[in-house]
Amino acid sequence: MSKYERAVLSLLSFLLVAYLSGCTNQSTRSRIPSEVEAVVASIGDDIAQERYEKIYNEASSLWRQDATEEQSTETFKTLRSKLGKVENRTVHSATEQQNASGPLKGHVFIITYQTKFERGQAMEVFTLIEEGGSWKLARYFVSSTELK
Repeated sequence: MSKYERAVLSLLSFLLVAYLSGCTNQSTRSRIPSEVEAVVASIGDDIAQERYEKIYNEASSLWRQDATEEQSTETFKTLRSKLGKVENRTVHSATEQQNASGPLKGHVFIITYQTKFERGQAMEVFTLIEEGGSWKLARYFVSSTELK
């Protein structure tokens, strides 16, 4: 193989790797469907307006299996008293899953936000599951040093 042929082969290999890397980056950047964004926005509004009963009643069956309405309400009240109201959220990551088994069986979206609350920074994780053709809250988790 001549120098010219090796150079062309190397260039083609490099371009192929670059192309495939570009394709991989495209597929790992999850686009959040508008329906999912609308549910998260609605839950955020409900939290801000302290409509905890509404959140519980509209949540997935998994949410209601994991906590009573009183436990759910108490958790939201504790978060509110320690962190205050949400000032802004920025999407950190979004993952779409199709699970064949486990507690989150089915079509799932997990969205992590870097969130600024009145009294500190936190990571918020909304886990939504598709039930009966609509997206419902399955889990909600907040991690912050202000909660200790």
